[in-house]
Amino acid sequence: MGKLKITAKELRAIGYPESPVIPVAMHVMEKNYKHHTKEEAVDILKAVLAAPVEYTNDAVLAIIAEKLLPKEKPEEAEISLNNSGIHFNIFGADYIEQGALHQMYAAAKLPVAVAGALMPDAHHGYGLPIGGVLATQNAVIPYGVGVDIGCRMCLSIFDIDVRDLTQREAFFMRELGEATLFGSGAQFQQAANHEVMDNPLFFEMPLLKSLHTRAWKQLGSSGSGNHFAEFGIIEIEETDAVLNVPAGKYVGFLTHSGSRALGANIANHYTKLAISKRRLPQEAKHLAWFTMEEAEGIEYWLAMNLAGDYASACHHIMHDKIAKQLGRKPVKIVENHHNFAWKEMHEGKEVIVHRKGATPAGKNVLGIIPGSMTAPGFIVKGKGEAASINSASHGAGRKMSRTQAMTNITQHALKEILAKHHVKLLGGGLDEAPFAYKDIEAVMQSQQALVDVVGKFTPKIVKMCGAETNRTRKPGKKEAVEGE
Repeated sequence: MGKLKITAKELRAIGYPESPVIPVAMHVMEKNYKHHTKEEAVDILKAVLAAPVEYTNDAVLAIIAEKLLPKEKPEEAEISLNNSGIHFNIFGADYIEQGALHQMYAAAKLPVAVAGALMPDAHHGYGLPIGGVLATQNAVIPYGVGVDIGCRMCLSIFDIDVRDLTQREAFFMRELGEATLFGSGAQFQQAANHEVMDNPLFFEMPLLKSLHTRAWKQLGSSGSGNHFAEFGIIEIEETDAVLNVPAGKYVGFLTHSGSRALGANIANHYTKLAISKRRLPQEAKHLAWFTMEEAEGIEYWLAMNLAGDYASACHHIMHDKIAKQLGRKPVKIVENHHNFAWKEMHEGKEVIVHRKGATPAGKNVLGIIPGSMTAPGFIVKGKGEAASINSASHGAGRKMSRTQAMTNITQHALKEILAKHHVKLLGGGLDEAPFAYKDIEAVMQSQQALVDVVGKFTPKIVKMCGAETNRTRKPGKKEAVEGE
């Protein structure tokens, strides 16, 4: 007998109202009644629909019944933080600002917190600090994931003579310009095709349905801020069994971007719901959570994973374009999410691990940790260190806010450092200048216990959002500190 599959159309046909109950009902039935026939499952759903109050104490069906009952306005009582927070490990403490530490201390006091860690690239964010890792018991925190859900790195390794980057510089510059679009509102006139856009959730959840058209037009684009697409030189000193690429020098195509407007809208929508559902003290306000049994928690989890798949699709479209233009298949693609939540085991229990600006670094898990437009990045292999909850930094991390960078860095200084490192910059503003970032070598030194370096990427041709586009955004406090 095959696994149970129920569609939104079938639920509507028996009288179920629109979301939020439909995706919840689909999830509950397919998870808990997967070996029932469709007829049996439909009979159960009809019974719940006819008398939802009778199922409010049912261990499985209560969550469906509650979505069918009229909503009652609950009395909002402020949830107290624990007096003493859980212990969390700090890596590279000398490089972490007080603002990030204070945010992590607040997160550690949440009643649902189980374990935490702070990465050496950490800096002040919104809710959980960027570079913060938090494991929770049966709870997901939208702003523990972040605004740019599923933001990720993707690296294609090409067996091409690295001298081509200099000798055919104009060709590689042109291909960067053709590969993607930059800018917070950037959209393609002709949308790309990818199976992610056919995900049923786009048609079953009203929020996602309203975002579908824009998401399609942004598929394969890169956004603004610290997002980039770049060509560089990859050096692999020793052949590693996990990376499985022979030692040598290669041309690399590296991209950093996320889920665009789709992820931002999901994050903001569900954060507002979480804040309205769980009132926390001001210092922890944006760490409001959903349990994994609550309808909103199920919805957010489904939407978050869709945004992650969408972010991945954006990268694959870019990399497929580049491979086609180069006339080569990559010998290896390495990629990883950050700004995401995973179900993982920690000390023998399943927890939800939030990595906001942190790279998964489980045993032998590959990832990429970039530096800046002139500093090298690194291909890494995780050591599976429990003290960091199997995590590492996601980059060098900012040491200047965007406003500070724009105020203190000159165009002359930026041009000098680009020339010194023989980097060609297309777009990019002073807010992303190398001086605004921590020393990547020091950051990597601080996490030797977390990852092994198996390759090095040196940027040579870098494409970012144009400075004028960044300025027109006029970021508020949130964007200025988030930068992710």
